[in-house]
Amino acid sequence: MLVEDAMTPKEKLVMVSQMEPVRRVLELMKQHGTKSVVVQKAKEHGAYGLVTYKNILQSIVAEEGDIDLLNVYDIASSPAVSVSRKLDVRYAARMMVKNSIKRLLVIDDNEIYGILTMSDIIGILMDEME
Repeated sequence: MLVEDAMTPKEKLVMVSQMEPVRRVLELMKQHGTKSVVVQKAKEHGAYGLVTYKNILQSIVAEEGDIDLLNVYDIASSPAVSVSRKLDVRYAARMMVKNSIKRLLVIDDNEIYGILTMSDIIGILMDEME
């Protein structure tokens, strides 16, 4: 099975600008029931980023709880770790486990196609068991 068969497609992702306030990102995460948001490229040949709960918690600790002083560019993991949509899911899973990564952006030709999460992969395994 390929990554593109297991990933969450781009249309279902929450995407934000690098200039978005962190407070707004938290609101979007709550509203959409997601644990991460994709940070858009600042320019054509730029990199996509990712903001997760972990990024937000680390920044709150660093800023002693004042998230109103932070924007996405202050806390995003950028460039985010990514894989090709044509990669076998097994290799992506190995990469995730070996490097303790929970989410991989799916990017080809510097354009985003989706995100692959550990939950996506576990969901496939559970479906195959039935």
